[in-house]
Amino acid sequence: MADAAEIQGPSASPARRRLRRAGALLAGAPLLAGLLQLTAAEPAQAAPADSVSVALDSLTPSAPTEDDTLTVSGTVINNGGQSVTGAHVGLRVGPLLNTRSAIDGIAQHPDDLRGGAGDELGGKYTQKFSKLIPGVAEHFSISVPVDELDLGKDGVYSFGVSVSGKTSARPWDQMLGIERTFLPWQSSEADTKSRTTFMWPLISSVHMTARTGAGERQTPVFQDDELAKEIAPGGRLAQMMDLGRDLDVSWVIDPDLLAAVDAMANGYRVQQPDGTSKAGSRENQDVAKQWLAGLQTAVADKEVIALPFADPDLASLAHTGTSVTGSLSHLKDATDVAALTVKTVLHVTPTTDFAWPVEGAVDPSIIKVATSAGADRVIARSDSLRESTGLPYTPSAARPIGGGTTAVVADARMSTAFEGDLTKADTSTLAVQQFLAQSLEANVQKDEQRSFVVAPQRTPTASQAQAMATAVKALQDGNWSQPETLTGAASAKPDPDAATRIPSTSAYPSSLRKQELPRSAFEQIADTQDKLDNFQVILTDQSRVVTPFGRAINRGMSTSWRGQAAKADGFRTDVLSYLDNLGGQVKLIDKSETKLSGRSATIPVTVQNNLVQPVGHLYLRLSSTQPTRLKIAGKAYDEQPVEVSGGHSQSVKFTTSANANGRATVLAQLYTEDGQEYGDPVSFDVKVTEVTPTVMLVIGGGVLLLVLAGFRMYTQRKRAAARQAEEEGPDEAEADSGDESGNPDDAGDRLPEESGSPAGAAGPDQPGDPAPDTAPESTDPSGTGERVDR
Repeated sequence: MADAAEIQGPSASPARRRLRRAGALLAGAPLLAGLLQLTAAEPAQAAPADSVSVALDSLTPSAPTEDDTLTVSGTVINNGGQSVTGAHVGLRVGPLLNTRSAIDGIAQHPDDLRGGAGDELGGKYTQKFSKLIPGVAEHFSISVPVDELDLGKDGVYSFGVSVSGKTSARPWDQMLGIERTFLPWQSSEADTKSRTTFMWPLISSVHMTARTGAGERQTPVFQDDELAKEIAPGGRLAQMMDLGRDLDVSWVIDPDLLAAVDAMANGYRVQQPDGTSKAGSRENQDVAKQWLAGLQTAVADKEVIALPFADPDLASLAHTGTSVTGSLSHLKDATDVAALTVKTVLHVTPTTDFAWPVEGAVDPSIIKVATSAGADRVIARSDSLRESTGLPYTPSAARPIGGGTTAVVADARMSTAFEGDLTKADTSTLAVQQFLAQSLEANVQKDEQRSFVVAPQRTPTASQAQAMATAVKALQDGNWSQPETLTGAASAKPDPDAATRIPSTSAYPSSLRKQELPRSAFEQIADTQDKLDNFQVILTDQSRVVTPFGRAINRGMSTSWRGQAAKADGFRTDVLSYLDNLGGQVKLIDKSETKLSGRSATIPVTVQNNLVQPVGHLYLRLSSTQPTRLKIAGKAYDEQPVEVSGGHSQSVKFTTSANANGRATVLAQLYTEDGQEYGDPVSFDVKVTEVTPTVMLVIGGGVLLLVLAGFRMYTQRKRAAARQAEEEGPDEAEADSGDESGNPDDAGDRLPEESGSPAGAAGPDQPGDPAPDTAPESTDPSGTGERVDR
């Protein structure tokens, strides 16, 4: 922006101020002559800069009006090695600053003694110290009626607090230190007031993991207890909520923060280093409830802008994520869930059509990604979308950039005013005064109402938030600006001369590009999504897994990971590991070698479900790697549907048939309904030890024949012995009976082979014996269908 055209013309000085300056020059003429002589004699003895430091801790009011009394307080410290005598602190009003770049110059070097310090008021508007001892801080406080400052035309004046005194080495009065800031001066209501939108961000880092409890409530597990510290009284987010309550600001909220606090309020657990988790404290639950209740009150009747869930890093998505399939779909999911989350927790309907890239840095690819999920307003910043036409003023924020998209360009000077360490009172005071000075200077550039947007850092510290609140309060109480919503600024009539050309991708700041998520992060996210898709189809209650893991995927691409690459990778790895663990709870039980006797048998395979919910939509396939030896249900493989209750196991039985002896390898694998493999396969061997039915019949028949033949021969011999006894008469029969009762000769009771006769011979043919009723045993080989196990 060409600041040369911002010049407002010289300030009109009152007569009293001219007389004072003339008197000061006359009184100082002799001293000046002496100083010139001494300087000529000792050129190397110039007073060291900043020998006494000045800290401006408070300046109230920040933007005074005619009837106000300005009070300035702070401390001075002698940093030199000698005591300072005859010291005093005075106030100095410098010239009217005519450009915004002039304000920048003073803000960069507020303690430069060589800068334009202006005249000291002197008189009773000083505070004297008889001695400033080295290293000892001295407090000062000076009050002066504003009409004593001799301020002229409305605008921004340089304002300084200086300390002067003498040292033993330089025994004359000299300025030894100064702190310069700005005094915005708008004596009455401005004819044209600018409209200012201040974005009030409620954003935190990632706190929740993908892990939840196994019970019905699914108690969420947090990475740590840091969020409880932020929302506790005095914490960063507690102060952001309290400070924003009384300000006319546009609340910009990450729904993930609301989801986390809401989860904490209803009971949570905290992950431990050993992988376990412990219950969060009841005290922290109460803190979460109080914070949510306070926020609900604070945002009532205020504009609430909901960012996509977990505040995805749009630049990382644009530069590396789009090369990985499916990455943009996560941005759409994060946008869809944002409004529902805010409405559920805060009971307000948010606006969701704004996208906010990191630090408002944009290029064509970022704009394309930012609008892909439905946002048609992109919050950029003026140090990214720069003016190239040499406008002598700051144009309104709204810029149509084509395709129905509006770039809402935040003012870079005002947006970055509260960065850095503001824990010290003096740095906070300087930040507030600088912000107000830039706001007033932008307003007086043109007699036409314009809309300005302030987009501060995403996660301001507590001290930065306090400075922001002080500045916004002073701005809203001032005479040159009025508050406006972000939606109003985006809808304002755009300046036809303002820049609308998006900078090229090569112009994107290298410092920001170094902090982006790498391609590997989006590949890991894609892997997690693929496994989630495969896992959820087997569940009867998908929401128990899809919701926590879907939100965890959103968190894996959060803007808050910038500068924390190792921690971000650890988070994504934990999400994927936990998903693998859950998926592994449904698995096949390993089997040892199975023996198969006979031509056919049934083989059981067990599916185990250690989840709390039933699983289904699964098929178990059993495949034979050697179907010529072993078939499953008469073919190479068979599959059956599987449904298993939570915490149970189920055996699935498959019918098998063997064609040959030996080992056959069998493979069991689970599949989802869409044909995707699920889990690891289980492989085991089946040992076939088949004995055919034909062989069993032959063996059984042979044994039966032998038994029948022996029984028949025994019966025949008994009959022959009975006939012989009848023929010999009673005496011989009696003699035979005596032999049986004394020392019996059992040769007639033995089978032929037992008595020494040839196998199969029945002894000498007896009268009346029938012909044998069995054919001679065949010596031919058995048939081909008869196999005997060896």
